[in-house]
Amino acid sequence: MTQTHLRRPALVAALLASAMLAGCAPSMQPIEVTRFHAPTIAETGQYGSIAVQAAPGNEESLALAPYEQAVSAELAQVGFSPAAAGSAARVAEVRVSRSSWQPGRDGSPVSVGVGGSTGGYGSGVGVGLGIDLSGPPAEQVSTQLSVVIRDRVSGQSVWEGRAEQVVDADSALAQPAASAQALADALFVDFPGENGESFSVKPN
Repeated sequence: MTQTHLRRPALVAALLASAMLAGCAPSMQPIEVTRFHAPTIAETGQYGSIAVQAAPGNEESLALAPYEQAVSAELAQVGFSPAAAGSAARVAEVRVSRSSWQPGRDGSPVSVGVGGSTGGYGSGVGVGLGIDLSGPPAEQVSTQLSVVIRDRVSGQSVWEGRAEQVVDADSALAQPAASAQALADALFVDFPGENGESFSVKPN
């Protein structure tokens, strides 16, 4: 009997701690990528000169700058040569959209139940807790990076892709610099990729 009374509070405390950790665990969804390209883009690993700029409808801004820089770095790594907009053979148009929302509760509190005897021997009284320990759901931020590579003279699209991720608002990946790097890394992995492919990339 003495051992039972000593162990039950510790068990309850452990269950409460586990429930609280489960309720506070941050979400980390994979980056979803979709890509398309013309056959000519895959003919050689030498892609020529390229300029990076805002897509029509997305004005140049401080908010867009980290994404343009990340795209420019990835393009250089896969074989493009950075150049000024007026002289480059191709142009990479960058578009970024971000949105945030507060998810609603699902109405199910975290339940902790402990069976067994308390009080006198054989009394069979159980301990049950129905406490919502999860706190309010974390605010979510969705960021989508889209890039279209065009021939500068004809305006024809030769490659396009988009990468999107949803993270908690307090995650490091919700910050523009980290978000830009993660999305650009995923978007240009194994460039140019397969035409029409879609895949997921787990962020580091």
